[in-house]
Amino acid sequence: MRNIYCGIADMRKQVFVEVARLAYEGGDYHRVDKLPHKILPDEPGNERDSIFLERAIVAERIRLAMGHSLRSASHQEPLSDAADKTAIRERYYEPPLINIIKYACHACPDTHYEVSNACQSCLARHCSNACPKGAISFLHGRAEIDQNKCIKCGKCKAACSYQAIIRFERPCQEACGMDAIGKDQYGRAEINYDKCVSCGMCLVNCPFGAIVDKSQLFQLIHAIRGGDKVIAVIAPAFWGQFGENVTPGQIVEAMKILGFQSVKEVAIGADLCAIEEAEEFMACVPAKQPYMATSCCPAWSVMAKKEFPGAAPYISMTMTPMVLTARLQKKRDPDCKVAFIGPCAAKKLEACRRSVRSDVDFVLTFEELRGMMEAKDIDFAQIPDVPANYEASAPGVGFAASGGVAKAVEDVIHRLEPDREVKTVYAEGLRECRKMLRIARTGKYDGYLLEGMACPGGCIAGAGTIQPPEKSRRVLEQYKASAPKGNPLDSDYKEDLYLLHGGEDDWSFVGRH
Repeated sequence: MRNIYCGIADMRKQVFVEVARLAYEGGDYHRVDKLPHKILPDEPGNERDSIFLERAIVAERIRLAMGHSLRSASHQEPLSDAADKTAIRERYYEPPLINIIKYACHACPDTHYEVSNACQSCLARHCSNACPKGAISFLHGRAEIDQNKCIKCGKCKAACSYQAIIRFERPCQEACGMDAIGKDQYGRAEINYDKCVSCGMCLVNCPFGAIVDKSQLFQLIHAIRGGDKVIAVIAPAFWGQFGENVTPGQIVEAMKILGFQSVKEVAIGADLCAIEEAEEFMACVPAKQPYMATSCCPAWSVMAKKEFPGAAPYISMTMTPMVLTARLQKKRDPDCKVAFIGPCAAKKLEACRRSVRSDVDFVLTFEELRGMMEAKDIDFAQIPDVPANYEASAPGVGFAASGGVAKAVEDVIHRLEPDREVKTVYAEGLRECRKMLRIARTGKYDGYLLEGMACPGGCIAGAGTIQPPEKSRRVLEQYKASAPKGNPLDSDYKEDLYLLHGGEDDWSFVGRH
């Protein structure tokens, strides 16, 4: 289950806090070599039998948090050498973004069905009768499954009156909607990067904390300390992430303490995105293409282009809210640097695209931002609340939850053409997204607007979130209720759309590049 407090979440937090504190303090980075001992000072190990293994794993986490690539167990390099190389004010993410620390992996057994102790040795033997391959036999009346015969169809599990048969599946494989996770020669998890879209669902579902993503945390703080004017653009999923009673005004004040010049809502870019996608949909569907798919989730759009190349032309050319918001800031202040703060791991690679990297300089998750806050000893109880200036519309804020993008685009279309029927469908989780595109390929969704979200629940369930998705959705609804504007077309920034184009005479869609 997601976002339940556990030792892994605590370890991730400690690593981000210590790396952020190291960057803020600066100076001689040789002290980074002592961080694994600082984080894990006592014997025996907290989670594993060997404290030395635990410290080695923490050391790799620290390297990745500083932006370095994973190293093999045979490679020796002090953490201080890594720190000296990454103590810079700018560094793009280097693929792969999602990494498996091999010696942290449990090498879980392959997917299979097995009979638990709940078996009651019943006389009906429904499990055996349901099995199409005769894989179930009985020893002293208790069912046993021959794994050599079993085809993993699950019919025995469905037939058992006592729910005594369980399906065992690797959590990382089950969470990966791209089927990108296999195993190496030792049975440890291995990522097929040709399939991976960096959604991060494997990362948050690994019970052993063996999967880790890279961070720009170290470089962002060096940019702030170096005097760069860094503007934070924060995704609407931020509500409730740092505590139920923490207000947007307090978050803005806290981020100024961290060194950010100012804070802007990415929901502003969501409003512009909804307007652009609505205009694109009205112009293209069905006149030029059978349907249109939204472009906001980078993991979803990369998946669609990889697995359904025929659908690629039907994905909206509009830039994502992150890029629209960042580009607007850069147009207004070319000398600033922009840091996107959000729930998404895939945004880190989106920002590395040649067409995007000039707009977005840093991408951090809410987890990483919390590390910065704790490194600076921020106590929200001591931060005065200031009035929040809500600039985005309620539908723009709603982009953060599944179904929200389609709803916002639909609202714009209905304002522009009240009599036009708009059919929408959305899917959450990459497996469901793939199903949706397979159906679209048959023509069933002709005339539709398709929304895909890689994370089940939408952005509020992204890999970099802190709070449970169900709780985040409730708080998001409160945020939407506070928004004074009811339609993206009411945005005060609508008139600035021309800034995002080559000129007023070049009114092609923002994303065409």
